[in-house]
Amino acid sequence: MTDDAYETIAGRGRAAFEVQGSEFVGHAKPVESVDAAEAFVDAIREEYADATHNVPAYRVRADPLREYASDDGEPTGSAGKPMLNVLAQRDLENVAVVVTRYYGGTNLGVGGLARSYSKAVKDAVDDAGVIEERPHERVRAVVDYDDSGTVRGIIESEGVEFDAEYGERVRIDARVPVADADALRDRLRSATSGRVEFED
Repeated sequence: MTDDAYETIAGRGRAAFEVQGSEFVGHAKPVESVDAAEAFVDAIREEYADATHNVPAYRVRADPLREYASDDGEPTGSAGKPMLNVLAQRDLENVAVVVTRYYGGTNLGVGGLARSYSKAVKDAVDDAGVIEERPHERVRAVVDYDDSGTVRGIIESEGVEFDAEYGERVRIDARVPVADADALRDRLRSATSGRVEFED
């Protein structure tokens, strides 16, 4: 996995429209892993269990990039592949999409289906909004109370998300861009004269 920035979506997105009586509902969600993508697909399938089709596709940053799509009973190549193509053309990663279809009695043909499934993904992605993201990792620092103010101050100055847990010692769990993580660890080590401990 590289530490380059990549494009993903800002949050959940949804879009719905009708084509010749068939109702299409596009759902999009940012995901951090294949497991999270699968869980999202399962959740939509459960929520829309009465639909004719729930067609999934996702692109997840892993080593190598994981891409997946299924037609979920639609004619081969008419649904999942066009959906995945939208994500690939926009160069989106860590995104899962599901398009729910309620059949309306008119066959749309492979071309009509491909256009409808693609549109549902495009609209759901537009609804969510595209952002640039950088891969993050967890930096877990454990220090005595005497050093906790210093460590907390440095992490706050980085402007990253973190949680602090106060027990016998102080654990600070920060979500840091991969590219910056080693430099942060070095700063914390020198600020505490090496007293900080890092947990995996």
